[in-house]
Amino acid sequence: MKSNFSELKLRQLDANLSRWRSADLPPRPPSGWIKSVREGLGMAATHLAARLGVATSTVTRLETSEADDTISLTTLRRAAEALGCELHYALVPRQSLAEILDARALALARQQMATVSHTMALEDQATSRETVEAQTRALADNLLKGSRRALWREPK
Repeated sequence: MKSNFSELKLRQLDANLSRWRSADLPPRPPSGWIKSVREGLGMAATHLAARLGVATSTVTRLETSEADDTISLTTLRRAAEALGCELHYALVPRQSLAEILDARALALARQQMATVSHTMALEDQATSRETVEAQTRALADNLLKGSRRALWREPK
C-alpha cells in the first residue's frame, strides 16, 4: 500500500516536470551547445582550451563528443562553466508520471484479463466487451493501489 507521502512526492514531481514539458526549449544545435556558444561568444577553441586547462585538440574532441551524444555530464558541466553557462539537465517524461503509471497498470490488467477471457471463451462463458473493460479498469485501479515496483516487474 502506498503512503500519502509517496503520492505527494509523485504529484510534486509531476508538477515540476510539467513545467519542463510545456517549456518551449530550443533543440540542441547540430554542432552541439559547446561549439555554438563558443562561436557565438567569438571565442577561439584555443581560448576555451586554456580556460579548461586542456589542449586545443581536446576541445575539438569535446565538441564532437557532444554532437555525437557521447560526452559525459561531468565534462559537459566543466565546459559550460568555462563558457560562463549553467548546465540544465532533466529527464522529461512525454506525459505525466501518473499517466505513465496508469497506462502501465492498464497494460498489465489487459494482459491478465486476456488470459481469463480466453479461458472463459473456451468454456463458452464469454462475457460482454463492456464487462471485460470494466473488470480490466477495476484490476488496473487495484494494481495502482499496490506497490509501484510491482508494476515494472516482468511477468514470469
